[in-house]
Amino acid sequence: MSQALVVVAHGSHLNPDSSAPTHEHADTVRATGAFDEVRTGFWKEEPNLREVLRTVDAEEVYVVPMFISEGYFTEQVIPRELRLEGWDVADWESDGLSADVATYAATDTGQTVHYCGPVGTHGSMTDVLVRRAESVTGDPDVGEGFGFAVVGHGTERNENSAKAIEYHAGRVRSMDRFDEVEALYMDEEPEVDDLPDHFGSEDVVLVPLFVADGFHTQEDIPEDVGLTDDYRTGYDVPAEVAGHRVWYAGAVGTEPLLADVLLERAADAGADVGDAVEDVRETTRVAAPEADD
Repeated sequence: MSQALVVVAHGSHLNPDSSAPTHEHADTVRATGAFDEVRTGFWKEEPNLREVLRTVDAEEVYVVPMFISEGYFTEQVIPRELRLEGWDVADWESDGLSADVATYAATDTGQTVHYCGPVGTHGSMTDVLVRRAESVTGDPDVGEGFGFAVVGHGTERNENSAKAIEYHAGRVRSMDRFDEVEALYMDEEPEVDDLPDHFGSEDVVLVPLFVADGFHTQEDIPEDVGLTDDYRTGYDVPAEVAGHRVWYAGAVGTEPLLADVLLERAADAGADVGDAVEDVRETTRVAAPEADD
C-alpha cells in the first residue's frame, strides 16, 4: 500500500519566511524516497489544512505537525480541519510531552490518517538542538568550555511549551557535553534577558526552541539578550554581552536535521522509512573546519 507524509504547520500571511523551513524539510524527506508522496499544509497559507488531504493519492497518510508543543493547534485546530472522525485528544494518552500517534479515518476522503505528535516533543529534537550549536559555531565537537541555553515561551503562553523546553534542556544536560545547560524563557523566570547571570562560561550558545524564524527570534530575543540595541542594524555572531560571547543560533526549526524528526515521528507511527533516517543524519552533518596551512 502506498504511503504519504503530510507535514502541517501554522504559516503566516505576514511573514512569508515562516513556512520556508517546512518546505525545506519536506523537500529533504521527499529526496529520500521513503514516501510515495510528501505534502505540506498550513493554517495561514496554501495549501490549507482543510484541503491538503485531497492533494494526496495514498490511502495511508502520516501527518506530522511542525509545532513545538502540544496545545490548541495540535489538539483542536489540526484534527478539526483534517476532519479526523472520532478525534479525542485522550487517544494520545499524553502528559503534555508524550503524544505519539492516534489513527483515524478522514471523513471526507476515507484515507487512514496516522496523526502524530508534534516534532518539538520528540526525543530526537534534542539532537537537532545540539546540531544547531554545531552549525552556528562551525564546530562538530562543540561542547567543552561552552554553555548551552534553550529559550522559548513560558507557561503564560502554553504550559506544555515550558515542558518541552525543560525536557530538552534536561536531555542536553544529561549528555555531559556542555559545561552548563539552562532553560530560559521569554515571559517568566529565568528570563532570557538575564542570560549572563545564569552562565559562568565565557562562550554560550543560545538556541530558540521555535520552528521558524520570526518576530520573536529575529527581533525580541536579540534585543532582550543585548546582542544589539536595534535588530534592524544586525548583530555579530558571536556577540559580546556582559563578558560573554553569545553564539545566537536562531530558530532550531531552521536546522536541516529537523527533517530527521519528521521521519522518526512517522516511523514511530508505523511508516516504513527504510534507511532514510540514517541518510538524513549523514547528509545534514556539520563538516569539521579545514585546518589552516
